[in-house]
Amino acid sequence: MTAEASPAAPVGIAADGERPLRIALLTYKGNPFCGGQGVYVRHLSRELARLGHRVEVIGSQPYPVLDEHDEHGSYAGRLSLTELPSLDLYRQPDPFRTPGRSEYRDWVDALEVATMWTGGFPEPLTFSLRAGRQLRARRGEFDVVHDNQTLGYGLLGDLGAPLVTTIHHPITVDRQLELDAAEDLKRRLSVRRWYAFTRMQKRVARRLPSVLTVSGSSRAEIVDHLGVRQDRVHVVHIGADTTLFAPDPAVPEVPGRIVTTSSADVPLKGLVFLVEALAKVRAEQPHAHLVVVGRRPEEGPVAQAVERYGLEDAVQFVKGISDAELVDLIRSAEVACVPSLYEGFSLPAAEAMATATPLVATTGGAIPEVAGTDGETCLAVPPGDAGALAAALTRLLGDRELRARLGAAGRERVLARFTWARAAEGTVARYREEIDRARARAGLPLPAAVPGRPVAAAAAAAPSESSSESRATC
Repeated sequence: MTAEASPAAPVGIAADGERPLRIALLTYKGNPFCGGQGVYVRHLSRELARLGHRVEVIGSQPYPVLDEHDEHGSYAGRLSLTELPSLDLYRQPDPFRTPGRSEYRDWVDALEVATMWTGGFPEPLTFSLRAGRQLRARRGEFDVVHDNQTLGYGLLGDLGAPLVTTIHHPITVDRQLELDAAEDLKRRLSVRRWYAFTRMQKRVARRLPSVLTVSGSSRAEIVDHLGVRQDRVHVVHIGADTTLFAPDPAVPEVPGRIVTTSSADVPLKGLVFLVEALAKVRAEQPHAHLVVVGRRPEEGPVAQAVERYGLEDAVQFVKGISDAELVDLIRSAEVACVPSLYEGFSLPAAEAMATATPLVATTGGAIPEVAGTDGETCLAVPPGDAGALAAALTRLLGDRELRARLGAAGRERVLARFTWARAAEGTVARYREEIDRARARAGLPLPAAVPGRPVAAAAAAAPSESSSESRATC
């Protein structure tokens, strides 16, 4: 935060009784229909605006879709999108394309193409360079910068405002699972090259003053895998849109329907084990079938499993559906399933539970933090165990009373713990603490204490301590 920033701040009072903040929310990938990062930005930005703050989302392709209009007018004009275009090298229908000469604008574009040509994934680095350049040119326009897991070199140094970073979970976990699933040396070398950006993310993460994450499991992984100091990592749970994801008795259940949300070609999501489990379930319940919210794979382990077990007519893939269609699809299922080997949080679990659809979920990563206790709010099984998945699915499909009990308990759990309003409130509290620390380091007075929000009391000691910590962890 800079001394020049304060006079131009928006007038009024935010929901926490303090001055509204001007927030730059960065996301190098913003698709809200595929991937947790876009969902996070869409819902968090809306709730921050509802709390009275001004939020400018700065994103690259696929651009975020924001809820800019509220039927009650409660955040009109406080939420906006600034497009920061890349070369969009992975767009459909021509991924890994070679751009024309006229598309190159500067050396960052050349770096983006060169990294892709050599088998790497350039977007975290190149977006960070573009975003850092824009933020420094707009010094004084924001009170805080919130990076959504870019972790690129371009965001190090003075951005003109304090930096808070969300790490949903370390991408090193994805990297290891893909290496474990690689069938040969050529594939392992390709995975290592693609995930080369994780070395940068490790180095950047260790220099960050404030990290937010979505679960206790992710917090432990960030400390272990990325080497971030434990006292710098704070858990702020995310959640479901419980107004949209809600029960509706008017939507009929489809007998035997199981619904899951999964990227079929990502080993971490465990879809191949669910397909194998479905084959076992259908031996006892022939009407059982699976609807996957995601792209149909043309090849790979999932496609091979569907063919091997003769499930072509029992597994359906849907993509590009609206929010309303997704909610109705979940409502129509007798069972929702999260078969992942690992999750940093699991929005699909929270969203299914919010609709009171009974859940079968693995115990991978942070899923138990969301899904709760086996037999109380879900049926829990070990990750990667198709037999256990099959047994739980068969049990739940055959017991209407159990489905009703787990569904009702699951919704109550989400309402009590995992909503976007709660996530936004917790995030703002962390923003204000980091702003206080930045003011103390700059020798500026701290704001008066507000009931319910701790001012960073130790911030006055932060300059020398923080600097030495940053050097020690680089």
